Amino acid sequence: MAEEFGEIENALAAKLSLEERLKQFPELKAKIEVMLGIMENAGGDVQKADEAERRIIEELRQMGNEILHGWARRQHQKKEDEFTAMPGVNRKQKKTSTGIPGSGKSK
Repeated sequence: MAEEFGEIENALAAKLSLEERLKQFPELKAKIEVMLGIMENAGGDVQKADEAERRIIEELRQMGNEILHGWARRQHQKKEDEFTAMPGVNRKQKKTSTGIPGSGKSK
């Protein structure tokens, strides 16, 4: 099933341009723009390759972390939506039971 989902995802992605896909993920687009700025030395503050490398690595780490967190949130939301759509599942109803009464005092 995971392979089917990947194929569907790839088919949908093929229909959209990279720019259209990045519009769906503004945080990712912003990180890529920051990295492009580093590559272009837009601020004029990167003089040595090791500084550029350090900054790119840091941006990649942050981007990877944010991407994984976003992925996890989307997966969680999908699962929530799946369970909410299931017949007989009602998570929003308050429980009325107070439990089983105790049989006596504990020693």
